[in-house]
Amino acid sequence: MRHTFQVEQWLPYPVEFVFSFFANPENLPRLMPRWQRARIEEAAFTSPPPMPPAPPGVQRLPAVAAGPGTRMTLSLRPFPFAPIRLPWEAEIPEFVWDDHFCDIQLRGPFAYWRHCHFVAAARHPESGAAGCTVRDHIEYELPLGLLGDLAHRLFVRAQLRSTFAYRHARTQEMLARAAASMQRSA
Repeated sequence: MRHTFQVEQWLPYPVEFVFSFFANPENLPRLMPRWQRARIEEAAFTSPPPMPPAPPGVQRLPAVAAGPGTRMTLSLRPFPFAPIRLPWEAEIPEFVWDDHFCDIQLRGPFAYWRHCHFVAAARHPESGAAGCTVRDHIEYELPLGLLGDLAHRLFVRAQLRSTFAYRHARTQEMLARAAASMQRSA
């Protein structure tokens, strides 16, 4: 059975700054829970479309960006203290600067996985401060039919929630460090 998981995070930074952070595949292992010990094993990068100019006064993070057709193989632990590592091969079929990009699993633990990252300008719902939202929309299916559906109910859904809670905290922390570093060097 196919499932959907969606989360959103508001960040006090411009779209261009945040999108350049997420478009850099080097940040992916740093955003995954430490117990997974995720690492990039292999990467074949394709260039993204030309980067549009940022508005005056807005900076992008200097980094590589993974464009459409980029393929990467990560390895990670499937659960804490696991003695094995699972390979996860993914490709980016869609990439639109400062809007969204999607990755699909070519080989890995899921029967199906499509994860789209959307970034849009947004005001904070309470304070009205300028910033942006990052919305993750994931469609996925576990292998093993009914057993996979049982695993989903018992722990996979909760693990996704936990993983993205960790990811949101790390994103906030890493972007704050990057913004402070850029201000010091300006």
